Amino acid sequence: MSSGILQLQNIGIKFQSGDFFIEVLKDVNFSIHVGESVALLGQSGSGKSTLLQIAALLEQPTSGSVIMSGVNIQDTSEEKRTKLRRENLGFVYQFHNLLPEFSALENVMIPQLICGVKRKDAEQKAKNLLEQVELSHRLDKTPKTLSGGEQQRVAIARALANSPNLIIADEPTGNLDPQNAEIIFNLLLEIVQKNKASVLLATHNVELAKKLSRIILLNNGTLSSLN
Repeated sequence: MSSGILQLQNIGIKFQSGDFFIEVLKDVNFSIHVGESVALLGQSGSGKSTLLQIAALLEQPTSGSVIMSGVNIQDTSEEKRTKLRRENLGFVYQFHNLLPEFSALENVMIPQLICGVKRKDAEQKAKNLLEQVELSHRLDKTPKTLSGGEQQRVAIARALANSPNLIIADEPTGNLDPQNAEIIFNLLLEIVQKNKASVLLATHNVELAKKLSRIILLNNGTLSSLN
C-alpha cells in the first residue's frame, strides 16, 4: 500500500531452549500507515518486546517478511538495514537509555551527528526539540541530574532527532508514577503528531491505549485487532 510505512507479513519467530523450540510469534500480520498511532497490548511474556525489536529492524524473524517504506528487509544487507533504521525510525525505551556522560542537548545531537548532520544544525534542532518537550532550561544537565519524567522527555526528543517516519515506544511510561505517566504519554502523542510521525507503542495501560487511533492485542504469539 502506498501509505504503508511498515508492514509485517506472516511473521514467526522461534527460540531454541535445549532440545525444544519456543514459538514466540505465530503468523503475525499488520501494517502501520502515515499518521497512524497504534497501541500494542499484551501481558508480560506475550512477545511484545520481541515484536517491537523485529519492527525496529533490530531482530530478524524466523519466517515472514518485514517491509519498511517499500523495502523488503529480508533482501537487504545489514548496512542497508542500519541505514533504513536511522532514516525511518525513532525508539523510546522504558528506561530511556540515555548516554549518562552527555548532557540532554548532546544526547539529542548525537543521532544527528552519526547521520552526518553538521554540528551547528544538529545543535539547533536539538534545542528546538527539547523546547517542544519543555526542557529548554535543562539543556546542559546530564541524565543523573534529571527526574525520571525529564529523562523520558529527553528520550522523546532524541527519538525525533532524525525526523523519523515512525516512532516505536516500548512501555515508555512503565517506569513512571501514574501522574507523570499520563503527562509523558500525552506529550509523546502531541510531539509525534506535530512532527508528522506515526507511532507503534507497547503498553499495559488500557486507558492510555484508548487515546491512540488503533489497538492491537498480542496473546500467545498471535495478533488480533480490538478496534
